[in-house]
Amino acid sequence: MSAKGLEKDGTIAREGALSRVSEAFDPVIVAARALITEMFDSTRLHSAYVYGSIPRGAALPGISDLDLLLALRHEPTEADRADTKTIEATLDRSFTQIDGVGILLSSARALLSDLERYDGGFFVACLCTPLLGGDLAERLPRYRPTALLARETNGDLSLALPRWRTRAAEAATEADRKTLSRLAARKVARTGFTLVMPRWGGWTSDLGESAELFGRYYPRRREQMRLAAATGRTPSADPAVLSMLIDDLGPWLAAEYTAVHGEKAPRPEPA
Repeated sequence: MSAKGLEKDGTIAREGALSRVSEAFDPVIVAARALITEMFDSTRLHSAYVYGSIPRGAALPGISDLDLLLALRHEPTEADRADTKTIEATLDRSFTQIDGVGILLSSARALLSDLERYDGGFFVACLCTPLLGGDLAERLPRYRPTALLARETNGDLSLALPRWRTRAAEAATEADRKTLSRLAARKVARTGFTLVMPRWGGWTSDLGESAELFGRYYPRRREQMRLAAATGRTPSADPAVLSMLIDDLGPWLAAEYTAVHGEKAPRPEPA
C-alpha cells in the first residue's frame, strides 16, 4: 500500500485488518464476535465488520470507540435494532478501554445495490474489516479516489446540518453536546477531506491527516478544520465549537462541496 492509501494499480486499499488490532483491544473484538453470534444467528446475519481506529491500529485506550457494521439477510427491524442496543450496552459496560460502541445496521442487499455502490458498498469494501460471515467486498468493485466517489460518500452534508441544529438546541447536558460535537466534527472533517480527495489522489481516514490535506487547498479554513479533526477525536461540550461546526464551517463546506462535486443521489425515506 502506498503513502496515499492506494494499491499498486491505483485503487484504494482496504485500510484495516484484525492483525492490526492492538493487544489492549483484542478482548473487545473477541467479546464483540461472541455477542453478535449469540444475538444474531445465521438466518439473520449475513456478515459483521469492525471499522474505525481499532482495526487501523490507531485506537487509544479509554478514548477510542468501537464501531461495528452488521449486514443482515433482511431489512433491519425494530427487533434487530433492540438487539444491537443490547450488544452496544453490554460491550460499553464491560470494557473501560472503549469510550462508547456504535453499531450500524443494513441489509446485504442494500449494501450491494447500485444506489449504494459508491457509498455503502465502498464503505464495506475499503473501510470495514470482516469479523463474521462472508465478505461482501468480494462482490464489489475496486474503487479509485474520483469525484464520483466524493459525491456519493459525503455529498449530503447539507441534509445533516438542520438535524444537528435541532439536536444542539435540545442538548440539555454536557454529555449531549459532546456526543453531537463528535458526530458533527467527524462528518465535517471527512467531508473536508473528500472535497479535496480527487485533487490529492489518495485516501485516508485519519482525521488529523484529513485536516492537513484539506488545508493545502483551503488555507483560510485550515484552522477551523484542524479544530474539527481534534473535536472528532476528543469531543467538546463548548457551545462555541458546535456553533463553528454547524453554523459556519459546515454550511460553507456544504455549499463548496455541491459546487465542486454536485449533490449525492437521493435515498428513499426510511419506512
